[in-house]
Amino acid sequence: MSTDADFFELGDVILQSGAVLPSARLAYKTYGTLNAAKDNVVVMPTFYTGTHTRNEGFFGAGRAIDPARHYVVSINLFGNGISSSPSNAPAPADGPRFPDVTLWDNIACQHRLLTEQLGVERIALVTGWSMAGCQSYQWAAQYPGMVDAILPFCASAKTSPHNHVFLEGVKAALTADGSFQAGDYAEPPVAGLDAFGRVYAGWAFSQTFYRDGLYRQLGFATPDELMDDWGKDHADNWDANNLLAKLKTWQLGDISANDLYGGDLAKALSSITARAIVIPCSDDLYFPPEDNAIEVGHMRHAELRVFASPWGHCVASPGNEPAFARFLDDSIAELLDGR
Repeated sequence: MSTDADFFELGDVILQSGAVLPSARLAYKTYGTLNAAKDNVVVMPTFYTGTHTRNEGFFGAGRAIDPARHYVVSINLFGNGISSSPSNAPAPADGPRFPDVTLWDNIACQHRLLTEQLGVERIALVTGWSMAGCQSYQWAAQYPGMVDAILPFCASAKTSPHNHVFLEGVKAALTADGSFQAGDYAEPPVAGLDAFGRVYAGWAFSQTFYRDGLYRQLGFATPDELMDDWGKDHADNWDANNLLAKLKTWQLGDISANDLYGGDLAKALSSITARAIVIPCSDDLYFPPEDNAIEVGHMRHAELRVFASPWGHCVASPGNEPAFARFLDDSIAELLDGR
C-alpha cells in the first residue's frame, strides 16, 4: 500500500450503528493550493479497490481538474488498507471484528478532515468513480449547504438489490476458502481471493466486451488470461477482511439511511442543492443507467449523461477508454466553470 499519504487522527469515532471505531484515522493527500477565496476545492474520495494514488489518473496538468488551479483533496475510504481498516485497526476492531462503517460515517469523518484540519469551508466539486461516486452523492445529501457541484460516474445514490446480489456472489467466493477461518486467518486465503477476483472480472466488463475481444486491448489473448490476472491481483494485493469491510460499506450505501431523511430516498435526492452531472456507462452491469435516471428525476439541478461503451463499469478506469476521459473532463469543466 502507498505510504505517501498524510493522516488525520480522529480519535474514537462513534459510528452510525453505535459501535466505536477506536483510534480512527483518515489517510489523504492534497494536490495544489487552497486559494484566498477558498473556492477551488475538489474532493475526490477513493473507489472500491482504489487509493489516493489511483485517483491521480483522473486529474493533472491541462485536465479539467488541474492542481495548478484547484486544491484537490483525495481521501482514502475506510477499509482500503491505508485509512483505518481491518488490517491496521487496533483491538478490539482488528480483522473480522472491524465494525460496519457506512458512507455516512465516511463522509462525517471526511467533513471533519476538511473543516478541522484543512480549513475548507466550501467544496466546488465532489467527484469519483464507483464507490467514490456514491460518496459524492452522500456528500451532497449529508452537507447540502457545503457542496456546489457533484459528478458521480458509474455510481448510485443507493445500492440496488441487484448490486447487492452481485456483491454477495464475490463475497461467497472469498469466504468459501477453508483457510478464511471466519476472518481469523493465519495466512491469506489465497484461493478465496483468487476466486473473488475471477468472479468480479465477469461483472466489471460487459458481454459485448468479451464477445468482441476487447480484452486484447488490455494485453490478454483470451478471457481466461484476463481472469487469471484479476485473480492474481486480488490474491497478491488485497487483504480479505479489508475487501469485505468495504463490500459491507458498499452494500449499506443509501443516502437516505439516516435521521435526516428517514429512509426516504426521493426526499434525500430532492434535498440535494448541488448542480450535478451523473454519468453512467450504457453497459455497466451493476450501476445501470436506468437506476441513475430514476435518481436524476428526483434531483433539482441534475443532468443524466449516458456514455455508450461496451467497456462496462471499467470504462472509467484510467487508460481504458480515452474517449470516456475526454467526455468526463468536458463535463467536469462545465461544472467547475459554472455553466
